[in-house]
This record gives sequence, C-alpha cells and structure tokens, in this order.
Amino acid sequence: MCGRYVIKSPAAKLKVRFQLDDLPLFEPRYNIAPTQPVPIVRRLDEPRRAWTPVRWGLIPSWAKDAKIGNKLINARGETVAEKPSFRSAFRKRRCLIPADGFYEWKKLDGGKLPHFIHLRDEEPFAFAGLWEHWTNPEDGEVIESCTIVTTEANALMRTLHDRMPVILPPADYDRWLDPATQDVEGLKALLRPYSSEEMTAYPISAYVNNPRHEGVKCLEAAEA
Repeated sequence: MCGRYVIKSPAAKLKVRFQLDDLPLFEPRYNIAPTQPVPIVRRLDEPRRAWTPVRWGLIPSWAKDAKIGNKLINARGETVAEKPSFRSAFRKRRCLIPADGFYEWKKLDGGKLPHFIHLRDEEPFAFAGLWEHWTNPEDGEVIESCTIVTTEANALMRTLHDRMPVILPPADYDRWLDPATQDVEGLKALLRPYSSEEMTAYPISAYVNNPRHEGVKCLEAAEA
C-alpha cells in the first residue's frame, strides 16, 4: 500500500520530467497524508499535460458522502478494472502522481519502524493514479480526488510490506495518460512492480509518524 509520501523536487525539474507547459510554484512537502490536497498530472481532451491539485482519497461519482474517499486512497491493480469504485476512472481518468519517495512501516517486535523508499538516482518519479470528480448532492460543490494504484511488492519492498505503489517508467506515461487508450489488459500490464535494483530504502525516525509533522526532519535516519 501507500499511505504517506514526499514531493520535494524543484518545480523546474518537475516541469521537465513531466513535460508540462506550466507549473505553479509550490512548497516542498515531506509528509503528505490521505485527504490532503496533492498534485496530479493528467490529460483531458488535448495532448497537453496539466498539473492539477486534487484531494487524495478517491470519491466515486455515485457516492452519497465524501467520507468514502478516506478509505479509497489506494486501488489494487489486480482488480482496478472491475471494482465499482475504480472501473470508470480506470477506463477514462488515469493520471500520474508525482513523488520523490514514500514511506512504509516495517513490523517489529513491540512496534513499527518507518522507512523512506526512493529511487537510487534520487530523481522524481510518478505513481500510477486514477482521478474522479464528485458533486456534493447537498450543496453542488464539486470535488476532484485521486487514488494511488498498488501492486505486489518487489524484492526490496517485501522486506517491509507485501504491497507497493505502482511506479511507472517515463516510457509508459503517454500510454497511461491517453484517455483514448481503452485496452484494459494492456493497461493492466503496466501495473507491475518496479525494479528493486533501481530503488533503495533506509529506516527513519518516528518523527514522521505524526501526519502533522513536516520538513526535512521527516527524512532523518533512525538512530542505530
């Protein structure tokens, strides 16, 4: 799964990595948690990619209450095409969710030890995501939201958890984002574990456990 992550690369680097015409300045975030606003990269009716803030936790268009999104922060890649909560977004509203790394907690006797996971080259990357729009039936407010697609863990992640977020290689960005792509099996084939040889992880302090904590201190290595 993926329940907390980081985006800290400069806007100029993200603009190039995700081939964006425009990208507003934003503050680095070191402890992004569910229900918070997060940036996604998506395509609508034209080839141009757009950087858009949405809420993390997908709210299906048919939902009666926005609270359902609190439970839909992740979507299993194996069933995403069939689950009522995600199947429409999987076919029509796929997105990239930029990140520099994410957190996972390893179960130990007497507690859990947080780890920070990132690419060895320390470059930004993208989770495979889905986005949705929902209209509040009570006041007409429109909320756009997203979820991160997950898959089985690779060799590195299996030391921490049996699931991991899908990290898409840049070569797959166009195919994933193109709303005209309707090949369900071909799209599901993209939802595979990322190469563990290109990733690394290290234990960090318990400071990150509190979702209200922010800043580079979240990435400090745990004391031996």
